[in-house]
Amino acid sequence: MKINRSVRFGIGIMAIAFAATACGGGEENKSITESASDGTLTVGIKFDQPGLGQRNPDGTFSGFDVEVARYIANELGVKPEGITFKESPSAQRETLIQNGEVDYIVATYSITDTRKEKVSFGGPYFIAGQSLLVRSDNTDITGPDSLTGGKKLCSVSGSTPAQNIQDNYAKDVQLQPLDTYSACVEALRNGAVDAVTTDDIILAGYAAQYPGELKVVGEPFTTEKYGVGLAKDDSEGRGKINDAIEKMISTGAWEEAFNNTVGASGYPIPAPPTVDRY
Repeated sequence: MKINRSVRFGIGIMAIAFAATACGGGEENKSITESASDGTLTVGIKFDQPGLGQRNPDGTFSGFDVEVARYIANELGVKPEGITFKESPSAQRETLIQNGEVDYIVATYSITDTRKEKVSFGGPYFIAGQSLLVRSDNTDITGPDSLTGGKKLCSVSGSTPAQNIQDNYAKDVQLQPLDTYSACVEALRNGAVDAVTTDDIILAGYAAQYPGELKVVGEPFTTEKYGVGLAKDDSEGRGKINDAIEKMISTGAWEEAFNNTVGASGYPIPAPPTVDRY
């Protein structure tokens, strides 16, 4: 069957329109301000970090990151019931932001130059340092230099602490990446790995969850600035998040939130950080 020129032209236009739609020609992601104007926000947190970001058995959420997230939302005009918390594993955080699946992320999210190529950061709202979690009966692991001899070290996929130790402290350490820190902690408890590494404040929460079974050893050996991740081009949103963090610190709400969450682990409260308005 012959197809005349006008029909061929029409088919060509339809094909172009379909290709544009398939390549993402839909509606652009909302800015934080636009989302908040509707009275709702979707916020990424961790679900498995005691004292920081945890989903409780009754379906509620608790932790320092959760309190920071709620404070920011309140400053943006969104009430607690307008917040939807979304689990944000380390390896998925940039993707969740870039795809518009979350408005911002408060999930022990260290600010790095590499990450700033993909997303933007408000804050920092906390400064931590990398450390080690071991079983309480362990006596030979005292810091990153003592992980030599083929010891097994766990951290999460998409994060850098374990690689940092292999590159700079113990070349022959065996890295065992898992999807979540809670999975690493279970591997430590059952003897599948010798240590877990990430930031000291995260490890302190797990040590408090398993008293007498796990302990944090050594002094912190990095500086980790926790920021609030958001879309790279949302400069207005970043400014409002920074305003909220500064207000949380100056009013004493930051200290109160820390004491009510992380404080139970015995982790000493540090001096609050200075926001970096880059």
